[in-house]
Amino acid sequence: MLRTEICDQIGIKYPLFQGGMAWVSYAELAGAVSNGGGLGIIASGMLVASTLGDEIAKAKKITDKPFGVNVMMLRDDVDDIFQAIIDNPVSVVTTGAGNPGKYIPELKKHGIKVFPVVASTALAQRMQRAGADGVIAEGMEAGGHIGEITSMCLIPEIVDAVEIPVIAAGGIIDGRGAAAALTLGAKAIQMGTRFLCAEETTINHKVKVRIVEAKDRDTLITGRSTGHPVRVIKNKLSKELEKLDNENKPEELKKLGSNKLQSAMKDGDTEWGSLMCGQGAALVREIQPAAVIIEEVFEEAARSIKSALLMIDGVKAEIN
Repeated sequence: MLRTEICDQIGIKYPLFQGGMAWVSYAELAGAVSNGGGLGIIASGMLVASTLGDEIAKAKKITDKPFGVNVMMLRDDVDDIFQAIIDNPVSVVTTGAGNPGKYIPELKKHGIKVFPVVASTALAQRMQRAGADGVIAEGMEAGGHIGEITSMCLIPEIVDAVEIPVIAAGGIIDGRGAAAALTLGAKAIQMGTRFLCAEETTINHKVKVRIVEAKDRDTLITGRSTGHPVRVIKNKLSKELEKLDNENKPEELKKLGSNKLQSAMKDGDTEWGSLMCGQGAALVREIQPAAVIIEEVFEEAARSIKSALLMIDGVKAEIN
């Protein structure tokens, strides 16, 4: 078994965070991931404070293991969301799209660990100074809102820049990716796209089928003109968004893209819905229980690390 300090810090079997994905990461998925040995995460992006409290309560009925909540800092009611978390404590909060610094002391006072998602060394260092327990270094291979640096470059850069644990995210789909991330110095991985096809994920089945069918060049980045680029699977909507991007019409792009994530994940519109998905979708080949996904990833990761060590020993033998 591959264990790191994150496992002991949080109380999980495997060094794995499940990504917090709006309209995807409900209590059912979070509970299943936590029961499978990882850290399940409820996304708050599609919830308000009262429904978030209900979702946390539901997850606590599914699992007695640690789980967390993801918070998008851009939302107008972010104060209410954090208060709902404090009123219904979870083990971990992950954050994205902003700086959670002013909330960290109060969260930690209630025993809640904080892991912001970062896309640069400067933000990672700022989060360390603010008291974060670790950071999630997310490369641009990830689905949804992304930064500009690839995981292969970003992860070791942030590992070298901070002293707190780094969780690697962005393009990690299987055990080989997990092994690579750990070799780069990460203490855990975060996976989102692979869990889109977990049996416990309550999104529309059409979306899961589309992801399983995805090829290596089936994602693209939209929304660059808005300053908030998003990686999605190609469809009719993405083509129109790409056209508006090229014409530098960010306001029209925002209008066309409004509520389209819900259209895909809830209603199953795979042509005019927003199929936020990572670049590694082609490596997702079947719909499986969350626990099986986790076991497969870490069994393969252990084999990959062992194989690499054997190869290194062989090279040493040849040199000697």
